[in-house]
This record gives sequence, C-alpha cells and structure tokens, in this order.
Amino acid sequence: MKSIRYIFSKMNSQIGVISFKKIGIMFACFLMHLQMQAGEIVLEGSYQGKNIYVQNPFTGSGVGFCVTEVTVNGELSTDEIQSSAFEIDLMPYRFQIGDHVLIKIKHKDDCTPRVINEEDLKVNSTFEITQMQVDEHGLRWSTKNESGPLPFSIEEFRWNRWTKIGEIAGKGNPENASYSFKIKLHSGLHKYRVSQKVEGSRARNSSSVEFKSNIPAVTYYPIKVNKDIHFSAETPFEIYDEYGNLLKSGEGNVVDVSRLAKGIYYLNFDNSTEKFIKK
Repeated sequence: MKSIRYIFSKMNSQIGVISFKKIGIMFACFLMHLQMQAGEIVLEGSYQGKNIYVQNPFTGSGVGFCVTEVTVNGELSTDEIQSSAFEIDLMPYRFQIGDHVLIKIKHKDDCTPRVINEEDLKVNSTFEITQMQVDEHGLRWSTKNESGPLPFSIEEFRWNRWTKIGEIAGKGNPENASYSFKIKLHSGLHKYRVSQKVEGSRARNSSSVEFKSNIPAVTYYPIKVNKDIHFSAETPFEIYDEYGNLLKSGEGNVVDVSRLAKGIYYLNFDNSTEKFIKK
C-alpha cells in the first residue's frame, strides 16, 4: 500500500508541474497576442454618404495581414478584412447624412494600415438658406441640406466691415432646421448674414438681410477734446489712430481719452464713424 501511495503521489506531483508549465505557456501566448494587437486607429466624424477604404499590409513577420478587427460605433464590422485592401461599408448601419460615426481599426503592433479617404468623414458646409429675416425682435433663418453639426457664425455689417457678433450650434441634419439670434439694436440700417467655416477652406456666407430701426442716432461731443468724449446714449465704440491702429474699444456713454497723444483720431460708435481731435 505504501508503494502505491508513493506512486500516486509522484504522479500528482508530475501532473502539477506539467499543468503549471501549460499555464505559463498559455499566459505567455496571451501576452504575445495582446502585444500583437496593441495598435489602433480611431476615425471620428460625420456620415457623408461615403464608405471608408483601407490599405492593409502584411505583418512585419510576413505572416497574415495587419488589421485584426474593425468596429463601427461599437459594432463589430462583418467586412472581409483579410486582404491587402478592403472597404468599410457604412450602408448596413442605416446612417443619415450628418450622423456621428466612430470607427476603430485594431491592428498588429509590427505594421500600420493606411486609411485612404479619412477626409470623407469630415463635415462639409452644405447648408442652403430657405428663409431669412431680421427685425427688432432678432435674426431668424431656416436651412436645409446641412451635412454635419457645424456652428453658424452671425455677422453684422457695421463701421464698413463684417464683424462676428455671435455663434449658434448647427443642427447638422439634411431636413429643414430653424434658428434665431437676438440682436442689439442701434440707429439706422441693420445688416446681417450667417456663415460656416470648415478648417482649411474659406467660409461659406449666406446672403445678407436688412432692416432700418427707428431708434434715434447717438451723438457725441466735443470734436476737440482734452479728457472725455460723451455720447448721448450708451453705445459700443472703437478709437483708431490715423494709421488704422485700434487704440481703444468698449461700451458706455463716456470715454476717457486723456492719455492719447495730440492728433487726429477716428471714432466708431452707434452706426457711425466720425473724426475727433485730441488737443
């Protein structure tokens, strides 16, 4: 009996050693597997009706292709990725133009796939104005054919230039969308437009709309000044020297110009541009 117990004890000991070795090998393989799949390319943007194309090289060892997995908005892609180039088909996800898209391309660590048309997920400014008007209650406009959530800049033409006065987030859908923006009234003619800008391209501007308010014009005094310029009502203002350099800006009904050197200056206020002399 003793010899039989000894034999079984010896066998259990050997089995334990073998099991431990197997576990060690499996763990090493698992770590190697993680290291080989450590790379990831993340693409994020808005659906523009186009699929994404990927060049897929061999691994550094020359065994198999680089990409190991593709997900679209968290769902595993069923596209065939075991080839030198493949397409990520976005049609099955039933995206609408402007919908958010997040693509993750996992790949082995000794190679790097190349996305050929990543720019096709970038939002383009495609809005069309269907209606636009302005009055004392504010600026209102409606759009169609937006292809992504780009912000709208609101611009006012005053003092002989277009100036950005605010921004509103675009809704980004191709269906009709409506917007409104409260404006600060001044005397005389009001003129506004909206625009969108994509990085690397010029801004797209809408046509302008106008209306004329009945607010009394703001006046100022004196024309020749030692210390303060006074306005008849609170107003935004800017002061430029004769070379076009902006020296002072703000809003109020009194402006201290005592520190300005003697000379001729130009004053923007209300809806006017006038000249004054610093004595």
